[in-house]
Amino acid sequence: MKTENTTTKIAIFKGKKVRRTIHNNEWWFVIVDVVSALTDSVQPEGYIKDMRRRDPELSKGWVQIATPLEIQTQGGRQKVNCANTEGIFRIIQSIPSPKAEPFKRWLARVGYERVREIEDPELATKRTRALYKAKGYPDSWIEKRMRGIEIRETLTDEWKKRKVGGDKEYAILTAEISIATFGMTPSEYRKFKGLKRENLRDHMNDLELIFSMLGEASTTEIAKNKDAQGFNQNRNTAKEGGAVAGNARRDLEQKSGKKVSTKGNYLPSKEAQKLKAR
Repeated sequence: MKTENTTTKIAIFKGKKVRRTIHNNEWWFVIVDVVSALTDSVQPEGYIKDMRRRDPELSKGWVQIATPLEIQTQGGRQKVNCANTEGIFRIIQSIPSPKAEPFKRWLARVGYERVREIEDPELATKRTRALYKAKGYPDSWIEKRMRGIEIRETLTDEWKKRKVGGDKEYAILTAEISIATFGMTPSEYRKFKGLKRENLRDHMNDLELIFSMLGEASTTEIAKNKDAQGFNQNRNTAKEGGAVAGNARRDLEQKSGKKVSTKGNYLPSKEAQKLKAR
């Protein structure tokens, strides 16, 4: 199977955060998070050591169950022991907890969710649309956001083909596109809109989404036509692709007399009111 590079995602079980990532086309869960969620232990690492001592069979098969994968931590991306759904089920057998059965049901659901989406990618698209709809986004905005997701995935696939090295370099190239398009990096743009950890594009208006799409689609086209290879060449194409969108944005602003980038966002009303009061 093909290994997918992806960022760390958070799943919630009864208020507890369980980090997970995609590896070999399936969800892998951070073992220490699972143990913490099931036991409420303040030292889950110590609990795991005791658990392995109590269960020699589990300890014997630990190398097959636990796989170190890159996970986002407070100290940056680090290798952390993870297990797939089957491995977590085996670990649960060694944890006497009243939460075990509901956790099994939860695990089966969140693990299976990805399997179904791999088999039928349209399910992921439908689920994303439904989530935006439930949050109150208008249909016209959702259409643009979904198109933007597709354009972004096309760009990252192109970078992968052109030997750009993973999430860190993707972030640098994305920042170059954003600077050339809007005059701000994504982190600066997030601050401009009063956001914290929220997804920036989920808080863009129609025009902001359109110019984001133009910058990334232009970058993809330029990279293809120039056959850009490696990080440095693709950094140049990112600047050029962003400049296409930046020039179009400035032209529109000059003719309309109105800025494209706004502080508007889709934060819940209470949070938005706090921002306005600042």
